[in-house]
Amino acid sequence: MSLRKSVRGVALAACLAVGLSASATATAATAASPQASPALAADAAAPTADWLHTEGNKIVDEAGNQVWLTGVNWFGFNATERVFHGLWSGNIDTITRQMAERGINIVRVPISTQLLLEWKAGQTVMPNVNLSANPELAGKNNLQIFDHWLELCERYGLKVMLDVHSAEADNSGHVYPVWWKGTITSEQFYQGWEWVTARYRTNDTIVAMDIKNEPHGTPGNPPRAKWDSSTDQDNFKHACQTAGRRILAINPKVLILCEGIEVYPRPGETWESPNTDPDRSPNYFYNWWGGNLRGAKDHPVDLGANQDQLVYSPHDYGPLVYEQPWFQGDFDKTSLTNDVWRPNWLYLHEEKTAPLLIGEWGGRLGQDARQDKWLKALRDLMGEYKLHHTFWCLNPNSGDTGGLLLDDWKTWDETKYNQILKPVLWQHNGKFVSLDHQVRLGGNASTTGINLTERYADGSEDDDVAPTAPGRPVATDVTANAATLTWAASSDNVGVTSYEVLRAVGTAPATVVATVSGTTHRVGNLTGDTTYTFTVRARDAAGNVSAVSPGRTVTTPSGGGGDGGCAATYTVSNAWQGGFQGQIQVRNTGTAEINSWKVTWTNPGGTSISSVWNGKWTVSGDKNTVTNEPYNGKVAPEAATTFGFTGAGAGTAPADLTCAAS
Repeated sequence: MSLRKSVRGVALAACLAVGLSASATATAATAASPQASPALAADAAAPTADWLHTEGNKIVDEAGNQVWLTGVNWFGFNATERVFHGLWSGNIDTITRQMAERGINIVRVPISTQLLLEWKAGQTVMPNVNLSANPELAGKNNLQIFDHWLELCERYGLKVMLDVHSAEADNSGHVYPVWWKGTITSEQFYQGWEWVTARYRTNDTIVAMDIKNEPHGTPGNPPRAKWDSSTDQDNFKHACQTAGRRILAINPKVLILCEGIEVYPRPGETWESPNTDPDRSPNYFYNWWGGNLRGAKDHPVDLGANQDQLVYSPHDYGPLVYEQPWFQGDFDKTSLTNDVWRPNWLYLHEEKTAPLLIGEWGGRLGQDARQDKWLKALRDLMGEYKLHHTFWCLNPNSGDTGGLLLDDWKTWDETKYNQILKPVLWQHNGKFVSLDHQVRLGGNASTTGINLTERYADGSEDDDVAPTAPGRPVATDVTANAATLTWAASSDNVGVTSYEVLRAVGTAPATVVATVSGTTHRVGNLTGDTTYTFTVRARDAAGNVSAVSPGRTVTTPSGGGGDGGCAATYTVSNAWQGGFQGQIQVRNTGTAEINSWKVTWTNPGGTSISSVWNGKWTVSGDKNTVTNEPYNGKVAPEAATTFGFTGAGAGTAPADLTCAAS
């Protein structure tokens, strides 16, 4: 064990002995804070080689070596139990060691602001832990258990990310949309972060702070999280920036993670726009809670002198968690990348604004073909771009996703681990790589892991050779709304994995509009009588990107065009005894503006429609037909409109919902 590890271990042990004995009192717990602890002050001279920072879209160590954070979530400290779930049957040492041996190099730990404020005040609890399974935890309160676990992480080469999951210690606290609640204020939210940062400021086992889990909410339903450049209380960009700066004033070497929100105004709309209107609905882009980072393009988080500690952290889930519109029709990795991931967050990586860490992803495997398709698509995207991530979750008691562990908290779900997670864990020459420079992942006796020093000791580097630039694209079959591009392939020392198609209008910067595996793509969403410049760049498996190809300028003809189509999505927004209110969204799935649409469906048994608005309704028996009104027939590509209805019965979704456009 290195001098740095020994010094840090002695310091932490002294801290525990001084301030966190089994009979700890409020006064003693307060004395254990770094401000009052000579042991922690002495540790300040220890080397801090495991701290991380960013360079463009990469995370690197202090020597500039690129690292890949590939981990998992283990919740419980955020909940009413105020301690890791599973300690009622599983052993804390065994679970921690197995995570490391299986290649997990960082653990995201949900906590609550309430818990931090309790610890700050010296208020600890004796949690419900099975001491037969965990004899080493006898007499320890929940803060002592957390510190004991940090020592285990150090022993096994694991790093830790703290995540304020909710304001209150509540198993469902993440449902509340913002970072303040009840007696817990925004200022206390910041103070909680300051306290925990100060307590562990010299302990480089904790390398990252995820400022707030899944801020969300929709217009007209306060409180809700927004994203702009104001200092309003509900502006999460401001909250994450403020918390980040206050944390970095204490420890300038910890990573700051800012998640997204839920909705963001469409072009031309503001945060005051209604959530729906008859002419253009919705007025907002929707995504998963925490998954919408569109606002970071125009309103980036500013951490000042410590900007190289910023990481953006969206969340993404599959259809078994929620039936998002993009799961309603056929989809694949390409469509998800182009329609969902790139506009919401992948652009931040592609434009090298900052690294991305997917803080939550995962779910059940083998129960739904669409769910499995989404899981594998996101897995492959993260592997292709080397995106950092923490899988949700270790816990088997996550109701909508399940876990990597089965209900006994001892047996691993080998299928989920091997098929979904293991392929995107950091590996080198068949060994899992730790983020620790001295300790192998799994411990120094590990046969499955290596440490960061060993990873770079043989002089081998990650592939850093970019592909050659593709050939100038050729444009054919040009209409007012679309054009087919074809280009000569790139070459690479290892192999090209994908091509990115970029589009520029006039003097505006080029933006990526598609990622494809081949050398041709039909680009849509064009406007008639407009001049575009298209370029292409190549990407390899290591994430290296080529120079862009020479540009091809195309001027589209005026008028309309083909490539039209629409999709209908049925939702129930309100229900009562014997009745319901719902809406159907009509989305243009083509590459040309549609002029009119028609939606049809048959009422499920026991259901009938009584009124419709924002559409012309006719009924024949149990079959409903709704066509557009004069004001909402035209729908641009990727845009949508809605019509609403009331009915009798349970509001069951119809099986034969169809949409036709012209």
